[in-house]
Amino acid sequence: MENFRFQALRVMLDRQIKEVDIPSKKISDYFGEMTFNRAAMREFLTQEAYVKLINAIEKGGQIDRKIADQVASGLKAWAVSKGATHYTHWFHPLTGTTAEKHDAFIVPVEGGKSVENFQGKELVQQEPDASSFPSGGIRNTFEARGYTAWDPTSYAFIIDQTLCIPTIFISYTGEALDYKTPLLKSLSALDSAATEVCRLFDKNTEKVFATLGWEQEYFLVDSVLFKARPDLALTGRTVFGHASAKDQQLSDHYFGTIHERVYNFMRHFEYEAHRLGIPVKTRHNEVAPNQYECAPIFEEANISVDHNQLLMHLLEKTARKHDFQVLLHEKPYKGVNGSGKHNNWSLMTDTGENLLSPGKTPKSNLRFIVFLVNIIKAVDKYSGVLRAHIASAGNDHRLGAHEAPPAVISVFIGEQLSKTLDQIVKRTKKGNLNAGGSESNLSIPKIPEILLDNTDRNRTSPFAFTGNKFEFRAVGSSANCAGPMIALNTIMADQLREFMQDIGKLTDNGASRNEAIFQVVKNYIGESEKIRFEGNNYSDNWLQEAERRGLPNITSTPDALKALTGADCISLFERNNVMTPRELLARCEIQLENYTNKIQIESRVIGDLAMNHIIPIAIRYQNQLIENVKGLKEVLDSKTFVKLSRNQLQSIKDISEHIEQIKDMVLLMIEERKKANKTENVVEKAAAYNRNVFPFIDKIRYHIDKLELMVDDELWPLPKYRELLFVK
Repeated sequence: MENFRFQALRVMLDRQIKEVDIPSKKISDYFGEMTFNRAAMREFLTQEAYVKLINAIEKGGQIDRKIADQVASGLKAWAVSKGATHYTHWFHPLTGTTAEKHDAFIVPVEGGKSVENFQGKELVQQEPDASSFPSGGIRNTFEARGYTAWDPTSYAFIIDQTLCIPTIFISYTGEALDYKTPLLKSLSALDSAATEVCRLFDKNTEKVFATLGWEQEYFLVDSVLFKARPDLALTGRTVFGHASAKDQQLSDHYFGTIHERVYNFMRHFEYEAHRLGIPVKTRHNEVAPNQYECAPIFEEANISVDHNQLLMHLLEKTARKHDFQVLLHEKPYKGVNGSGKHNNWSLMTDTGENLLSPGKTPKSNLRFIVFLVNIIKAVDKYSGVLRAHIASAGNDHRLGAHEAPPAVISVFIGEQLSKTLDQIVKRTKKGNLNAGGSESNLSIPKIPEILLDNTDRNRTSPFAFTGNKFEFRAVGSSANCAGPMIALNTIMADQLREFMQDIGKLTDNGASRNEAIFQVVKNYIGESEKIRFEGNNYSDNWLQEAERRGLPNITSTPDALKALTGADCISLFERNNVMTPRELLARCEIQLENYTNKIQIESRVIGDLAMNHIIPIAIRYQNQLIENVKGLKEVLDSKTFVKLSRNQLQSIKDISEHIEQIKDMVLLMIEERKKANKTENVVEKAAAYNRNVFPFIDKIRYHIDKLELMVDDELWPLPKYRELLFVK
């Protein structure tokens, strides 16, 4: 009888490529048609409501009850015209995914009829059940009250006939229970601090905002093969599986021709993304087989975060329609490249200038150097905070796996800029700007205009300058971008405030403004030199060098999260009004619980698969070998039998040894899990799972992978790597 693996392969190989019914129009004809963007606002809002709403979006103005009612009325009219029947407050709880509770627009009226109605109070605030969302001890599970509040800076959108209103999510007592609340606070802190620094160079600067362009990597696997692998379905990764003879070593998948079935899926999800205003621009094959990447045009960071969360949902939803499953785990397959989500971050002014683009004048170059050096200083000072905000069970598998940056946080700026900073440190001449603000010698070495051509990109660095932005490459593919953005915005805001204080101390003692700027920049360059690294971050030599420099190599999530509970980190977020100590500690507890639960699930899955799937099949094959040996003994003379049965007898012995090792280690793993589960302290429990339970998974895997090479291919019950990675 054909086993489930072969049944799955047969179904998959009979797949018909699904054609996508996409209008034969330009993307610009339908881009954003399912979002309540400015064009829709102008059409469906009164002039008064439109002006007030735009003022709230651009300048943070207040929206009173009258205007909220007008906006709600216009929003409902637009949504109904697009076929929407329900509305929801769409938010980002600390589960890492998104959440929504749908309500119909209908309101009953006399005569058994109903009308569509949507009021300002329903737009501005709702009260979803908050009892089962993770809170890290902020609230008890029997306390259900929580509030969602409208974020007018992110456009409402329609998906599945439901109007989705982006919101924040807070507890009854006001603490943030989501990602968006601290993200918005961090953006506000950064705006305030960066604008003050910008005014040293341009008094016309009124606002600074962070931009984000993410690069989303993911794997595709056929849905029936996915369902035939309980480990993929339950953990997002394969907890065992021997390497395929061919995987990515030929680099023939990278930037290769996109397979027709995958291409149809991509066209479909891009169409849905473009209708929702997500500016997806790039698509290509990634390094590993069946691995792909998409990337949008840069957007304001809050909107970009919302779009990434929405895009991950679209990927999974659209994939199912094409009989694919999207894998967003950072390391679904051992031995081939994992998936990241590179966060490309920059700073823009309301006057349209990128603060991380070198200028054409000494004055604009000085401003560029000021922001560049402050970023490096912030990363050096708070590298532990950045590391904590990219920590996860999945990313632990990816970081340092010689296809992703190591867990050591360092900064790459390129040879040209490194020389520039080194020259600044060596110079003693301060320079000046005259009272009129015209250019003079600022002792800043010339920065070539086409900086991109001066230094090759360093794809091994976790935090690399790439011409007009920093690329935070260490972020994992399943992460909510808000986490690393909250950290990056906050440490930068704090550093820029410190910069202004240091400038003030020198000017109070008689230094000119530009002398003070030059001296502080020079000091910062020297103080943060150890975080800069221009070489190969994948090399073992760098890990040794990093240790000599005093840069930590924190390889596990429980160890990385310790930074969040440190006094420096708590003070950082509190003084910048981004998170209270209670909110920060709650997040640490939630992440530790999440880590523990994921390792617990992986442990249970591999134990179940080992004992109930792999060992019975191994024993069945071993019995076949035994019967074969018995048959040989009956028909061969003793000398010939010894000669011809030697390999089979060795195989029988080897299978027995692997089976016994698996059984013993599964039992030991279960005992360690039981011990860890008795620990009530979340920190100690996570540490116990990391130290005492997790190592068994790879040890058990070793023996299962050996059995995979020995057992008859027709008996092996679960799809192998060569099938998961290569069969389209």
